[in-house]
Amino acid sequence: MKSRLLMLAMVFFAMHGALAGNPITGLLERIDAGASRKFKVELLKNDGKEFFELDQQGAKVVVRGQSWVDVAVGINWYLKYHAGIHLSWNQMQAKLPAVLPPVKKKERHETNLSLRYDFNYCTFSYSMAFWDWQRWEREIDWMALHGVNLPLAIVGEECVWRNMLLKLGYMEEEIGKFIAGPAFLAWWEMNNLEGWGGPLPLSWYERQEALQKQILKRMQEYGMHPVLPGYCGMMPHDAKEKLGLNVTDGGLWNGYQRPANLLPTDPRFNEIATLYYKELTRLFGTSKYYSMDPFHESNDDAAIDYDAAGKAMMKAMKAVRSDAVWVIQGWTENPRPQMVDSMDPKDLLVLDLFSECRPMFGIPSIWKREEGYKQHPWLFCMLENFGANVGLHGRMDQLLANFRMASGEYGKHLKGIGFTMEGSENNPVMFELMSELPWRQEPFTKKEWIGNYVKARYGADDPVLQAAWQLLSESIYNCPAGNNQQGPHESIFCGRPSLNNFQASSWSKMKNYYDPADTRRAAELMVSVADKYRGNNNFEYDLVDICRQALADQARVQYQHAIADYKSFSRSAFAKSSQRFLDMLLLQDKLLGTRSEFRLGHWTEAARRCGTSAAEEDQYEWNARVQITTWGNRTCADTGGLRDYAHKEWQGLLKDFYYMRWKSYFDALAQQMEEQTKPQPELLGTGKNSNKTASELFSMALPQEVKLDYYAMEEPWTLQHGGYSATPEGSPVDVAKEVIAWLMQ
Repeated sequence: MKSRLLMLAMVFFAMHGALAGNPITGLLERIDAGASRKFKVELLKNDGKEFFELDQQGAKVVVRGQSWVDVAVGINWYLKYHAGIHLSWNQMQAKLPAVLPPVKKKERHETNLSLRYDFNYCTFSYSMAFWDWQRWEREIDWMALHGVNLPLAIVGEECVWRNMLLKLGYMEEEIGKFIAGPAFLAWWEMNNLEGWGGPLPLSWYERQEALQKQILKRMQEYGMHPVLPGYCGMMPHDAKEKLGLNVTDGGLWNGYQRPANLLPTDPRFNEIATLYYKELTRLFGTSKYYSMDPFHESNDDAAIDYDAAGKAMMKAMKAVRSDAVWVIQGWTENPRPQMVDSMDPKDLLVLDLFSECRPMFGIPSIWKREEGYKQHPWLFCMLENFGANVGLHGRMDQLLANFRMASGEYGKHLKGIGFTMEGSENNPVMFELMSELPWRQEPFTKKEWIGNYVKARYGADDPVLQAAWQLLSESIYNCPAGNNQQGPHESIFCGRPSLNNFQASSWSKMKNYYDPADTRRAAELMVSVADKYRGNNNFEYDLVDICRQALADQARVQYQHAIADYKSFSRSAFAKSSQRFLDMLLLQDKLLGTRSEFRLGHWTEAARRCGTSAAEEDQYEWNARVQITTWGNRTCADTGGLRDYAHKEWQGLLKDFYYMRWKSYFDALAQQMEEQTKPQPELLGTGKNSNKTASELFSMALPQEVKLDYYAMEEPWTLQHGGYSATPEGSPVDVAKEVIAWLMQ
């Protein structure tokens, strides 16, 4: 009887899948034409835990699961661990063998972590600002293959706001001064700034509305639950004068005017929220999940009744859909206990945003919360990347240890995991590891996992590649607990030059934790077998990335030699050591030019493709250039704290932007040294320094920092147009060999 019921359930779900449309067929065909004929997929209800199962029927591989996403995870698992095929951001297609390797023994994986989230608000600007449907389609496939069923979906939020503000009486020109440009929409959405990078043309709104509808349709076909943006009180800063609203002044954020806040306890909050949700629903439908982060990155305000505010926001959301769940980021002060403590657990879901480094769910951390999130369900999230910076980085041991604790004594209300990176398309090894954690019930070691990853990544079990990756996993991919740096170990090439250059961005909190000899040795190992893997896409991507890291790390050492020569007043040695540094920078540019992912052109060309006129193309390219360099205007760049936050080691940017800064700086130091060899009569008692104290004269005798107007060099570059291509040049293998040979000189 039981087997009969099971069979009926399988038939029902198979029929249901046929009626609703099977997204797995399209997924497999996008991976490789004809691939769908090599698999048999089955939806099978499983009370309790989600699962996927691998089996064999004749020549076909059978993949079963409770949902289409579970089936996609099973397909990815099969490709990695049975067929030696690894799909990643750098390649979402593969040539499958004519006959797939058989599943020799039925394999089943289950998880009780039913929610798997994806994206940070920042990801939509740092990585996705100019994505089209073709790129989004690949991303949604990647999400399904890696188990994501709860993706943040905020594309087109600006369309909702434009419609709402028009109905409130704002003119198009006023709206243009409020809504930010494409590369800065995330910070407008997070209530940080108004208007920067805009105004947006009408064609942009039309494009994004259509794009979001395509995105949501595909997500829903997979059975995912898109997280739509909710309303928590943001209004234009002039809403008091314009609409008579009782709003609080948002103040400034890194030199930018912040939007105003309409307190949820204000009598007109529900009116505005209702209008917002009406427009959101009209354009994009409803969702079971809405994202809101009220009072984001702001100090507590005694004038705000946070409990009442939370209830008002919840009420407005629930008016749209009674079963809706509020998704909130666990970040710095949020969620404020006084705002959520009285809420029903079924109504709130907390993202523990930086679980691998600064968890707030209760374990030791600089952000530890003694009671965690109390009664509320939460997700264990990996942030990994800030600013979409390029660089190898990971916290493998800490990630595994924290996840074990989260799944154990601290996991009473743990409901899943999340990817919350500010920038994607980097460090695939870390995202692969994170995606597998919910499905691995048996204990495993990092060494074992890396060994299997390498075999899947390159389709071969090569002892040299294994040695390279074991070395990386114990060094640059093993940032230790207590080191709170934000994202990759930054390249010295990307920072504004100084006598004490260390980190490129002001927020990174970077701290040395590995020996640069380790990344160099890993690069040497990769190069030693490079000829064997010519044409292997995953290998060539990793070869370039690892050699890039090694060269950047050795450049940091070279920089120290140059500064030491300067401080030693060894003019000839400084000339040689500084020139070697500049040569390394240009060699880095050449190496990165061999892969489209590391070329500036892939970013600027995507920006220009969004435009429907020359003026729009130029505006979008300006957005793209500014975001990765000055980030803002002079105030923001020089004193606001965001300059180079989104720095990139990219071909084109290195030779035309970073080289310009470093060459100017070294030339200025050389000129200073030259001037110091000339007689200085003012020090003989008759000049301008004759009245200085001994202490002041001693200070003058020390090496003096050169002060250059960097923004005056940087801004002209941001105003230029064109000149960069995404098309790779040269052989990754040949140029990587050149890099290693050069480092051995």
